[in-house]
Amino acid sequence: MAESIGIVGYGVDVPRYRIKASEIARVWGEEENRIVNGLGLSEKSVPALDQDAATLAVEAARRAVRHSGINPQLINSIFVGSESHPYAVKPTATIVAEAINAAPVLFAADHEFACKGGTAGIINSYALLKSGEIEYGLGIGTDTSQGSPGDALEYSAGAGAGAFIVGKKDVIAEIKGIYAYTTDTPDFWRREHAIYPSHGGRFTGAPGYFKHVQSGAKGIMEKMGTRPSDYAYAVFHQPNGKFPRTVAKQLGFTPEQIAPGLITPLIGNTYSAASMIGLAATLDAAKPGDKILVTSFGSGAGSDAFHIEVTDKILDKRNPLPVLEVIKHKIYIDYGTYAKHRKKLIM
Repeated sequence: MAESIGIVGYGVDVPRYRIKASEIARVWGEEENRIVNGLGLSEKSVPALDQDAATLAVEAARRAVRHSGINPQLINSIFVGSESHPYAVKPTATIVAEAINAAPVLFAADHEFACKGGTAGIINSYALLKSGEIEYGLGIGTDTSQGSPGDALEYSAGAGAGAFIVGKKDVIAEIKGIYAYTTDTPDFWRREHAIYPSHGGRFTGAPGYFKHVQSGAKGIMEKMGTRPSDYAYAVFHQPNGKFPRTVAKQLGFTPEQIAPGLITPLIGNTYSAASMIGLAATLDAAKPGDKILVTSFGSGAGSDAFHIEVTDKILDKRNPLPVLEVIKHKIYIDYGTYAKHRKKLIM
């Protein structure tokens, strides 16, 4: 009998501050309805002055440890994916390791692959578990994403973190299969020392997001011998509220299958954390036996896909801090405060 490897605990963190799309539109003279309808979201999260990708990762990791119930000294790998690591040279992974008191004998690294760095961390820990090198692994996606003033990205670029501990004991959701699809598609990029990213406009859609998400999702279903109707839920990367709805329909999934994990309309695009927060919210609602398809996307470009099956253990280990509970506490700010928080005004 094959060994069960999967999720034993998870946690998320999202800043309380929010800015409405209408407030950003007011400053730039945009038509609010056009922005909201075009992106499928009405507000986004904004980090506090003392929050960055590392602090968000630490809090999400602490919550994952509490949910798992394991001794953090048993965590032997930590991989942190982000586009906004606070240091160019100094790993975020070691900051998290110290904060949660993880084992000093540790595989630790930071990942950068646009918005799929976090899911790459889960895959790395999954592989180390299969090889027998570790007892537990931690994969984190965290970002305080940026959009240049007045750019379309400014309406969606949010902040948040999702952390998943994988192991072989007390698994609440078994990872039954993984699949990856990757090409050199320059749809979105940020050069060294650049503050804001650049994007290829419409080029980010069909050849970027849709090609890779579709290929990743179809690849994992072909590998597992499944169809969309076999899954209770599906989670796709969420750069906005429109793209995941569109790709779900193209692939044959229903609005009901993606509804629990569609969190971006409420908090914006959290980049490396987006599909991971979506998975966490889906697990909050899942029942034993449910199958979940997850497909992340990172510009540059690639998708990681997972076939996950929920176990009976989830009934005994419900997340004490569900995603919807985390995100319901919010404080609205105006554009001036937002610009201060995001350091858009350089003195």
